[in-house]
Amino acid sequence: MTSVVRAKSGTQWTIEADGHQAVFAEVGGVLRTYRAGDREVVDGFGPDEISPASAGQILAPWPNRIRDGHYSFQGTSHQLAITEPPRNVAIHGLTNWSRWHVAEQSADAVILEFDLPPQIGYPWSLTLRTRWSVSADGLRCEQHVENTGDGDAPWGYSVHPYLQLAGVAVDDILLHVPGHTRVLADQRLLPIGAVKVTGSEYDFTEPRPVGDLILDTTFGDIDHAPDGGSAVTIAAPDGSSSIEVWADENFKWWQVFSGDTLTDERHRRSLAIEPMTCPPDAFRSGRDLIVLAPGQTWSATWGIRPRGV
Repeated sequence: MTSVVRAKSGTQWTIEADGHQAVFAEVGGVLRTYRAGDREVVDGFGPDEISPASAGQILAPWPNRIRDGHYSFQGTSHQLAITEPPRNVAIHGLTNWSRWHVAEQSADAVILEFDLPPQIGYPWSLTLRTRWSVSADGLRCEQHVENTGDGDAPWGYSVHPYLQLAGVAVDDILLHVPGHTRVLADQRLLPIGAVKVTGSEYDFTEPRPVGDLILDTTFGDIDHAPDGGSAVTIAAPDGSSSIEVWADENFKWWQVFSGDTLTDERHRRSLAIEPMTCPPDAFRSGRDLIVLAPGQTWSATWGIRPRGV
């Protein structure tokens, strides 16, 4: 376990085991890089860069967007800061630009913590505790949260890693998403309905190439394994390498983003694969929204499993 300071993204923590190495940054508690052997698994960023397009971020206490930053909870209206002005939405939560601190560390694991204070638009206090570890099986993330306030708190969670396969263009990636519906979105990328994917260009229930399809898509109606979990997989056309993003039963939605709106070298260079506990705008719709009672804790686990990379 090593630490490096004085980077723009804050202190850097490195963990290693069995040929796997991951680096985490203080600002946002983000997954900044992850490699297996000599291959980069995630499309990360440098220590002196600002996380581009939410790369590696933890999205909490809500993922994706809230329409106009406004919602009602238990009869009280709340107004969040607008953090994506072109779409007039509040996006990706409140923890991604704050400084996290290390609570425990070892050669192959690190626990990062962040205390979210009550604030305008979200008047509840939470303690987030993230345990990251690496092993021969890949990268594992165990997320814990506790409501440290005196009232019920709305909660949703996601993460935002970009995955890449060396030498494989996004168009050529074989994508498998076990979702039978996709959320329809308006021009502000806010949900307006849902449709079945069967037989459409968004049907990835069996692996097939991404092609030239533009994806910033929420998939629901997920096929879950007997243990309740699910996974999204990307693979090389010849099957020589693959990356599986897996998540436990707490995650009922998957977001896939092909990076078409990104600029310069990051344009359509990798796929963001995001397990989500709730769909976009859940603070308004209440769909799969988690409510944490005072003192209640909640935990979930997800990870990245590379093969042949």
